[in-house]
Amino acid sequence: MKKTYTTVLTIAGSDGSGGAGIQADIKTFSALECYGLSVITALTAQNTRGVKAIFPLAESCVIEQFRTIASDITIDAVKIGMLGSVGMIRTIATLLRELKGNPPIILDTVLGSSGGSPLLPTEAIPLLKAELFPLATLITPNIPETAVLTDMNSPPATQASIEDAAMKLLETGTASVLVKGGHGEGETCCDCLLYDNRFFWFSSKRILTANTHGTGCTLSSAIAAFMAKGETTEQAVEKAKAYINDALRSGSAFHLGKGNGPLHHHYRLWQ
Repeated sequence: MKKTYTTVLTIAGSDGSGGAGIQADIKTFSALECYGLSVITALTAQNTRGVKAIFPLAESCVIEQFRTIASDITIDAVKIGMLGSVGMIRTIATLLRELKGNPPIILDTVLGSSGGSPLLPTEAIPLLKAELFPLATLITPNIPETAVLTDMNSPPATQASIEDAAMKLLETGTASVLVKGGHGEGETCCDCLLYDNRFFWFSSKRILTANTHGTGCTLSSAIAAFMAKGETTEQAVEKAKAYINDALRSGSAFHLGKGNGPLHHHYRLWQ
């Protein structure tokens, strides 16, 4: 009897330093016992100290990658990361509508890198909300991205303001919203999930480490992996949070580069 694999497709940019983007996504899928597939939207020149250059791929190249994979392999979940342009957003929206089987789609709203480099032009944000949010099972903005996406003057800082912002994002048509609290203040990191018309809060002690490169990519990929395996949105977020916290703790002693190093995706396998 042939073995079947749980598959997750990532649509994102490449990070040659291996901490974020496509590379982080595939490491995460593998660590969580899923088979990773990829469609690359852009090549980047980056390291632990920042993004030096971005080289977008042609939309025709992205279309060919996607359709070739989808014509041959069943896709159990999709994670979307860096898109980079208005044209790429339109292209990905068209391709997602072609997918068979209605797999969960987790959209990481990548507006900029952790080092502050912009990865999506401002003029593309309305289209991101109009075209991709309604197709998403879950969107995962961090607090600064939430402020931009909801036209707030300042990032939400209280439980009430975060929940209000999540409600505004839900009105765009997405099925659920996870507002990530990693950019917040204090000793506790609190993430807010709005799912099935209920708020769920996930709190954990903030892990003090400089090795945080790729945290957002990894969390959304972990959620996609757990949802591909049949977990509900709430269960997937809870399990993904536990995974990423352990990866951050393990990454504290994982020194790579001269800037913000990566978390340790394969801490379960490496001694």
